[in-house]
Amino acid sequence: MDAPKMLLAVAMAGGVVGCGGAQGEPSEEAAGTGEGYRRVVNVEVERVAARNFTSTIPLTGVALAMRDIVVSAEEAGVVRQVLLDKGSPVRTGNAIARLDDTILSAQVRTAAAQAEYDEEVWQRRKKLYEEDGIGSELAYHEARYAAEQSRGNLAALEARLARTTVRAPIRGVLNDRFVEVGAMVQPGTAVARIVQADTIRIMAGVPERYAPYVSAGAEASVSFDVLPGEVFPGSIIYAGVAVDPDARTFPVELTLPNPGGTIKPGMVADVSVTRGELADAVVVPRQALVSMEDGQVVFVVEEVGGETVAAARGVEVAASQGNDVVIGSGLEPGDRLVVVGQQGLTGGDRVRVVAGEGGAS
Repeated sequence: MDAPKMLLAVAMAGGVVGCGGAQGEPSEEAAGTGEGYRRVVNVEVERVAARNFTSTIPLTGVALAMRDIVVSAEEAGVVRQVLLDKGSPVRTGNAIARLDDTILSAQVRTAAAQAEYDEEVWQRRKKLYEEDGIGSELAYHEARYAAEQSRGNLAALEARLARTTVRAPIRGVLNDRFVEVGAMVQPGTAVARIVQADTIRIMAGVPERYAPYVSAGAEASVSFDVLPGEVFPGSIIYAGVAVDPDARTFPVELTLPNPGGTIKPGMVADVSVTRGELADAVVVPRQALVSMEDGQVVFVVEEVGGETVAAARGVEVAASQGNDVVIGSGLEPGDRLVVVGQQGLTGGDRVRVVAGEGGAS
């Protein structure tokens, strides 16, 4: 190749190299890896404010009827009449069923006649002996004891006759009936079940570690998964004095009014017992805390030298409940707390507030 052609080739090669430098990757500094680069982290913040904080103890309980009894027959006999069906409201003393009382009625009439006769004999003997001095002392006492025995026998038979009518011992609702007309019953045979549920008892077990905080009179609230949105206030009326050695819990009981029958006995209840209340507490979301080797820290947004930066604050947790954490020290009302984006932050990082106090969503 002659000299002019070689010079032309060299010139063309140089042009190609020059074009590659102008259109390739940007410089290291422009790409964010230069010596003066500082990253900017997008965060969301909340303005810290003081408010009242209630600490509670969550328990699981069960709803029970105030009274739930099975009414049994007290006399033997055949059921001749059923007076109430399932679901019927009952009052104390209402008749539920009647047994055949033919034999007992006859025995009562016989005992009544005998009692009347013995009473008349006693009154005559008494008058003759006490007023006229006629008759022996033995005959006097025999007449008196015979009259007393007849009265006692009549009273016993009348009581048995009354028990041939099975009556409700409490008010409530006849939840079940176990006999029909014509059935033969014996003393102790179950006739009906009555449930009094206008007041509900809630029974729950408290772990022994909460013993110092739970006692009779403590305020509580009750809710049920099957009744969303409804919360029933109450207070503990009984706290057990002994811990179950197997479950390591002690029983507590509270009562709730249930006039409409919304709460059914047997429902599972979520019980929250008030453990304590703090006024003007600094409460933050649990996710705002970041665990470090030397404890818990949070990040707040500050303006330093015209820049928005993150500052780390060591905090002391005083109490917690669900997603709420009470900060004992390290934060003050008015601080701009980072609640999203705090993971991976370090003190001094530049931040951009994209939502929350001081930023645009």
